[in-house]
Amino acid sequence: MNSRKILVTSALPYANGSIHLGHLIECIQTDIWVRFQKLIGNQCYYVCADDAHGTPIMLRAQREGITPETLIAKVHEEHRADFADFAITFDNYHTTHSPENRELASQIYLNLKEKGHIISKIIRQAYDPVQEMFLPDRFIRGNCPHCGAEDQYGDNCEVCNRTYSPTELKNPVSAVSGATPVEKESEHFFVNLQDFEPMLREWTKSEALQPEVTHKLNEWFEAGLKPWDISRDAPYFGFEIPEAPDKYFYVWLDAPIGYIASFKNLCAKQGMDFDEFWGPDSQVELYHFIGKDIMYFHTLFWPAMLTGGGFRKPTAVFVHGFLTADGHKMSKSRGTFINARTYLNHLNPEYLRYYFAAKLGSKIDDVDLNLDDFLHRVNADLVGKVVNIASRCAGFITKRFEGKLAAELHNATLYQQLIDEGNAIANAYEQRDYNRAVRDIMQLADKANQYIDEYKPWVIAKQEGQDAELQAVCSQGINLFRVLMGYLSPILPVMTQKVEEFLAAPVTWQPEPLLNHTVQPFQPLMKRVEQKQIDAMIEASTDNLAKAPPAKKAADKPKSNDPIAPTIQYDDFAKVDLRVAKIVNAEPVEGADKLLRLTLDIGEEKTRNVFAGIKDAYDPEKLIGRMTVMVANLEPRKMRFGLSEGMVLAAGPGKKDLWILSPDDGAQAGMRIK
Repeated sequence: MNSRKILVTSALPYANGSIHLGHLIECIQTDIWVRFQKLIGNQCYYVCADDAHGTPIMLRAQREGITPETLIAKVHEEHRADFADFAITFDNYHTTHSPENRELASQIYLNLKEKGHIISKIIRQAYDPVQEMFLPDRFIRGNCPHCGAEDQYGDNCEVCNRTYSPTELKNPVSAVSGATPVEKESEHFFVNLQDFEPMLREWTKSEALQPEVTHKLNEWFEAGLKPWDISRDAPYFGFEIPEAPDKYFYVWLDAPIGYIASFKNLCAKQGMDFDEFWGPDSQVELYHFIGKDIMYFHTLFWPAMLTGGGFRKPTAVFVHGFLTADGHKMSKSRGTFINARTYLNHLNPEYLRYYFAAKLGSKIDDVDLNLDDFLHRVNADLVGKVVNIASRCAGFITKRFEGKLAAELHNATLYQQLIDEGNAIANAYEQRDYNRAVRDIMQLADKANQYIDEYKPWVIAKQEGQDAELQAVCSQGINLFRVLMGYLSPILPVMTQKVEEFLAAPVTWQPEPLLNHTVQPFQPLMKRVEQKQIDAMIEASTDNLAKAPPAKKAADKPKSNDPIAPTIQYDDFAKVDLRVAKIVNAEPVEGADKLLRLTLDIGEEKTRNVFAGIKDAYDPEKLIGRMTVMVANLEPRKMRFGLSEGMVLAAGPGKKDLWILSPDDGAQAGMRIK
C-alpha cells in the first residue's frame, strides 16, 4: 500500500495566557491522529503556532511594562514546554509574528485586492471615550443580538455561534475601562464573501465537513453571507496593511495564515517543497482540527481566503465540541478550570491523554471531564487491565529464564485474534472514533487477562517439571501485551517508550511475535491515580477570591454507608427554589435506558424541559397531567440528548419504586414550596 502524504494543523493557542485543559483536548486529539498515521507508515506532518497578535496582547504588555514582542516570546516558551510535557509532538511550532506570516498575509491580501474581492467602507465603530481608542471585538461585552445571551464578545456568540458586528451588541460595555462605548467613523477593508458563495457551497458538499457542520453552514448561507471586516485601526499589535498607513490586519486574517507560515518555516529547515503542499493543485491531504466555536472562520472565511489568495483548500476540517467539567463549563470557583502546568504538577499527563481518547468521537459533542470517572477509568483500564498483563508474567521470565522468551507461541490462535482486530481499530483511529478504538482494545485486554487467569502462571511456577509450560504461558502473555501496546501507542507514547525498553524491541502495529528473545527486568510502567492527587490539583486550581466554597476533599464526602449526608447551612438550602410543576408531556429518550423527557408547566405560561431517570417507574403516557416538584433554579445542564432545565424530585429506593405527586394533591402549577 502506498504511503499517504498528509499535513495536519490544530487551532493556534492565543499568546495572551497559559495552556489549559480546554486547549489540550484538541491538541491531544490531533496528536493521537498524527501519531497513528506515522505508526502505520504514512508521511504525516503536524504544524501549529502561537496566535500572537491583537489588542489583548498589546494591553497586557502595557500593564506588565514590557514590549508585546517580549510578552509573546515568554508565552511561546511556556506553551512549548506545556505541550512537550503532554507528549504533544509538533513537526514545527512557530508564531504568527514571523517574517513568513507577514509575507504570506500581504500576498493573500494583495491577491484578493487585485481580483476585486476587497472593498472599503466607512463604518461606525465602537470607541472607548476614556482610553481614546477603537475597541476590538473581544473588548466589547454585551448581549447577543440574535439569541440574547448575556456577556458575549463583540464578534461572535459562544451560545448560538452566530457572528455579528460589535455595534449590534445589546447593552455594550468596554472591557478596557468599563465605559459605555460611543460610535466613531473609520474606513475599513472587507473581503466580499458573496463572491465565493458558489465555491463554498460546492466545497461543503465534498465531504470536507461533518454533517452537523454542513447543516450549520446551510443556515448561514440561507441568512446571506456578509462582507468580512479584515482591518483594525491603530493602536494595534499586528501587521500593517500594505499601502494603508495606520491600518492593521485583523488578527483573524493572519492567524489561520499561521498554518501556512509555520509549514513554510519547516520547509526552509528541511528543504521540503512548499508548493507541493500549499499550491492550488496540491494532491497532499490537508486537515484542520478545530473547536466548534471557530467553525465560521474556518469553513467560510478561510477557504475563501485560500481560494482568492492562490492557495489550495483543506481536504477536511474536523470540528470537536467543548470540554466541560462535571457537566458544566470549566470554573475557577469549583477548581475545574485547570491549567496544563497545574495538572502536570500533580498527575501523569498520559492519564489525561487516555481519558480524553476514551471519550472522543468523530462528532462535535462536548466532552465531559468527570474526575471520579477519570480516576476509576484510568485505574481499571490502564493499571488493572493493560499493565497487569505484563506485571503478572514478566517476573517469572526474568527470575526463572534469565529474561528469555519461549521459542513458539503457546496459543497462536489467540495471538492472531488480537492481530486481526487491528484493522477495525485502525479504522476507528482513522475516523477519529477514539472511544471505539479504546473500547475494542480493552476488550482484547480482557481476553489476554482471561488467558492468564485460565493458566495461572503463579500456580504453574509451584509445580515441579512445568518450566516449559510456565515459560510458554508467560511469553504468550508478554506478546499479547506487546500487541495491545502497539494499538495504544498513539495515545500513550511515553509509556510505549518504557515498554520498548522492557521488551528490548520496538512496539509496532500488528507485530510478528517475539520468540527466543531476551527482555529486560520489568519496571513499573504506570502508577494508580490517587484521590489525593486530584484533590490537590483542584485546590491549586480554585480561585480563592471567588465567593463559591472550595471543592470538598475526599475526606469530606459522605461515606457510602452514612444514612445522612453532611449538614448544610440554612442559607444554602434557602437558595433552592422548589416549585410545583404540571407534567404536560412525557416521552422516552432515544438511546437512554432510564430517562424520560418531561415538559413541565411551572405557571405564568412558562415551561421547562427536564430529563428525569424515572422510566422504570412510570409509563410516560400516564404521567401527563400529573403534578411533581422540581428544582426551578438549578443551572441548566447540557446533555447529549438536549438541555435539561431543572431537576424533578422523586422519592424511593429506585427503579420501579419511585413516587411523585398526583393530580389530586391540591397543588397548582408554579406554586412555590416553602
